[in-house]
Amino acid sequence: MANPVAYRPKTGEIPLDPGVYRFRDEHGRVIYVGKAKNLRSRLNSYFANPQSLLPRTRSMVFTAASVEWTVVGSELEALQLEYTWIKEFDPRFNIMFRDDKSYPYLAVTMGEKYPRVQVMRGDKKKDTRYFGPFYPAKAIRETVDTMLRVFPVRTCSSGVFKRAERTGRPCLLGYIDKCSAPCVGRISPEDHRELAHDFCDFMAGDSKKFISGLEQKMKEAVAELDYESAARLRDDIAALRRVFERNTVVLSEDTDADIFALREDELEASAQVFHVRGGRIRGQRGWMVEKVEDMDTPDLVEHLLQQVYGEGSSSNEQIPREVLVPVLPSNQEQMLEWLRGLRGARVDVRVPQRGDKATLMSTVGQNAADALRLHKSRRAGDITTRSAALQELQEALDLPQPLMRIECFDISHVQGTNVVASMVVVEDGLPRKSEYRKFSITGEAARDDTASMYDVVHRRFRNYLAGRAVPPPVGDAPDRPVDDDASVIDHPDAVAAVPDDAAATSVGDAGVHDGQPISDTTTATTRNRFAYPPNLVVVDGGPPQVAAASRALEDLRIDDVYVIGLAKRLEEVWVQDSEFPVILPRASEGLFMLQRIRDEAHRFAITFHRQKRGASMTASALDEIAGLGPAKRKALLKHFGSVKKIRGASVEELVGVQGIGPALAATIRTSLSDVPDDAAAPAVNMATGEIIES
Repeated sequence: MANPVAYRPKTGEIPLDPGVYRFRDEHGRVIYVGKAKNLRSRLNSYFANPQSLLPRTRSMVFTAASVEWTVVGSELEALQLEYTWIKEFDPRFNIMFRDDKSYPYLAVTMGEKYPRVQVMRGDKKKDTRYFGPFYPAKAIRETVDTMLRVFPVRTCSSGVFKRAERTGRPCLLGYIDKCSAPCVGRISPEDHRELAHDFCDFMAGDSKKFISGLEQKMKEAVAELDYESAARLRDDIAALRRVFERNTVVLSEDTDADIFALREDELEASAQVFHVRGGRIRGQRGWMVEKVEDMDTPDLVEHLLQQVYGEGSSSNEQIPREVLVPVLPSNQEQMLEWLRGLRGARVDVRVPQRGDKATLMSTVGQNAADALRLHKSRRAGDITTRSAALQELQEALDLPQPLMRIECFDISHVQGTNVVASMVVVEDGLPRKSEYRKFSITGEAARDDTASMYDVVHRRFRNYLAGRAVPPPVGDAPDRPVDDDASVIDHPDAVAAVPDDAAATSVGDAGVHDGQPISDTTTATTRNRFAYPPNLVVVDGGPPQVAAASRALEDLRIDDVYVIGLAKRLEEVWVQDSEFPVILPRASEGLFMLQRIRDEAHRFAITFHRQKRGASMTASALDEIAGLGPAKRKALLKHFGSVKKIRGASVEELVGVQGIGPALAATIRTSLSDVPDDAAAPAVNMATGEIIES
């Protein structure tokens, strides 16, 4: 760890103005972002007596290797810049109230011919009615499933709907009476739209008329001795009442508010929010955070509102008219101005003093207190176990440094085809899914597992050196084409591996960053995140795999990263340059941790291998037809659904597909005449034209 004295700036160099500061570690990664009304006063507080700081703050100061600051014109600018940097750099020591998901809404697509009910996240769309937000999403799906008994509105995707139209057979929901099956003409478009309107009216709060109507029908069925229909209506009434009870009115029906509460101790804080829309509790959400600085409650409230409402355009529309908090945030005026700018309308942030809102606030506070108590009881055992496992591994492997970061590599293939590799990351004993990586392996590197392991480790640490702006030495790494480094994202926050020459242009022959092709502007950021090195590399395998990974590091002249292998057969731990394995006790926490890391890497590699294998299955007889490019192949499969149906189509039917002329249609007809049935392509998503893995 760095000594704070080594990078402490001179007091006279720090300005007295408001601004935002960043602490960086020895690898240049931003680990903490903060703002201050007076930069000199705030920064000096970190260095005056580091031993008196809170444990997490002290850990941050000793982990950092430098500090820098930016002066701004006002506290509002500092608030905006602080949030922008927290979102950009994702500092590991900052308090994080937000997660990687937007709020789920119940949406009814009234703009379609046959309106569809679905759970939606992200930006709101035109001609769609929204109800919510709901949290967790499981609650809203249970609500929809219950309501489909009474309002059997379509819920299927466009692809499923079109396939049902083409085959004349509805999906499962149509057979169990949870869909009115407009796809096969069981209901007219007008009646289905009316059904969707009734669904919306019920969700908007007009529930009594529907329940009363069903009760009247039930009485009529009993009078006619139609007890089967009466029983069905009775169950429908019970279902609607369950939905109605879940959304009990707690405030006046014109109230839209988010009600926050906090419970905290010296080290941690629990935050809870109830979302009230139309007077009803639509959802609930909670966070547990570790304090970095000695923050008071107003500071915590400021960070909470800043991060919950600053997640992006997809969440700005959900900012309600009222935000009720336990105490007013620090910098209240700037916070109000910022929230109003995001919403584009008036927002009131206040503390309820009496009445129903204050009563509901106490309920939210009780939820926060319960969450904090449960978290601390679970965390006590979890931290003890993880710390013991990491300590045991360090001692068993005789490593000089604590195992702050572990990376595990695994190779997956079927008889040497579609060779892929995975890299999973564990920091402080916990998975860091945003930094998982996937690799495609081709050419000479795919000839066996050891060559593949060498290639992957070499590529990973080559990017590490590139991220440090250190040109790698000329080693024995095999030459390979650029598209060997194809990588895809499995986790929403994952960042793909960057190709060695940084010539990434599209998915398939390079990498992606946050779901987008890497451009010149994103390459530097991606390399910087990929450049953070581990203390320990774990490979799935025995001495050959360990030797291959060690050789890759030696060729790059990296000597501060240790390599071990975990062999599946006897769960032996192999260390580089050792003739005998390290045998950990079967009940060892260290062995359990290594097994979990190895199994996670195996799962990650298998998932990618299946994706790649499914993509390779799209190769069909169409690929061999001259003049038929990818776009036209996709159009044909989208139109007909499979190669078998294309083979049975006439020239006239083929010409009906956009981009297919008479000459090309005749060529397709001739080329497919001798193709056997087993060359047919897999099923196709009719909505997107994408191939579906069988």
